[in-house]
Amino acid sequence: MKILQINKYYYRKGGAETVFFNTISLLEKHGHTVIPFSLKNKKNEPSPYEDYFVDYPELSESSLPQKIKYLPSFIYNRGAARKLETLLQKEKPDVAHIHLMFNSMSVSILPVLRKYNIPVVMSVHDYRLVCPAYTFTDGNGNFCERCSNGRYYNCILHKCYKGNIFNSFMLSMDSYFRAAFFQPINYIDRFIFVSKFSMNKHIDKDKRYKDKCTYLYNFTPNVEVDVTQKGKYILFFGRISVEKGICTLLNAMELIPGIKLKVAGVGPLLDRLKLAAPSNVEFLGFKKGEELQSLIQNASYVIVPSECYENNPMSIIEAYMNGTPVIGSRLGGIPELIVENKTGYTFQSKSTENLKDVIEKACSITAEEYTRMSAAAKRFALENFSEESHYKQLMKNYQLVIDMKKG
Repeated sequence: MKILQINKYYYRKGGAETVFFNTISLLEKHGHTVIPFSLKNKKNEPSPYEDYFVDYPELSESSLPQKIKYLPSFIYNRGAARKLETLLQKEKPDVAHIHLMFNSMSVSILPVLRKYNIPVVMSVHDYRLVCPAYTFTDGNGNFCERCSNGRYYNCILHKCYKGNIFNSFMLSMDSYFRAAFFQPINYIDRFIFVSKFSMNKHIDKDKRYKDKCTYLYNFTPNVEVDVTQKGKYILFFGRISVEKGICTLLNAMELIPGIKLKVAGVGPLLDRLKLAAPSNVEFLGFKKGEELQSLIQNASYVIVPSECYENNPMSIIEAYMNGTPVIGSRLGGIPELIVENKTGYTFQSKSTENLKDVIEKACSITAEEYTRMSAAAKRFALENFSEESHYKQLMKNYQLVIDMKKG
């Protein structure tokens, strides 16, 4: 099968990109031809298809005049549509799989896929389909669902995108445009949600998703590792930003100086938090590959203190596959991945005191109890996040939309 994989970034920027590249490797491993379609970027991995990639700037790093200049293509990128059409004419894929397309390629690619009768599935990694700022939080970090029923102006009023009014304006305008002219639900044949929570949230906002969706947890390549021993630190890895709960985590660590935390990652809060962090916190910078895997394996716990509606965090999946239990906030899709007292622990999101208590409890269990928890985490991963089970479900969804187009 020839499969078009679409994602705005062709480098490992975050969890969605990890899924994107893992999916490409998985499909190629099973003998399929994979055609990537992304944006051009100096950070990109090499690709024989890079001539077809879209020349479009990273607006989050751009000045206000540049954002104004690119606002029309932010909403409807004609250049992306032309590039994709050229690629489709040459490669003629059997199916297209979209990951992230907004804020860059835009909905412009959807009519092109329809024109060439390409079956389309979309992995839903965030809430952009139903929330302009895609996190269900406002500019102050409070949970917000004011834009329900098309009231997207609330994104501007409450500066929902990181407190930035112009960025919030751009996202609001994009949502109005999509709702009026190119609703993704009318162009995409199948939505693959990465958590039950996310799937139910979308159905709650728009009942039309009910007949066009399924859920399929993310996966990670199997790691051959024995049950891990209790380590000497807990680990946070990921983006260092407010919505990830890193501030609450550091506040909790200040109350438990006898427990060590290692932080792997980069983000907008990194420099400020490095100066203010307590002495039992060590910042390691960006880590990946074997170095990150070693950090996970040698940690007592991976901690996921998110303060937004996470879908299916790759940090939990990678932790479990390495036999490392998880401490996570009781929010979004996180609780459905943690079996309390068996594969890890949950705590009340944004509660410094509750997080402190849970960390102390987790770090006080016996070596025997920890070994059982590690084994349970590994079992959970093999049952829910394995390559083979993911591949079978993914191909089932591909075949479903292909048969729908033929029928």
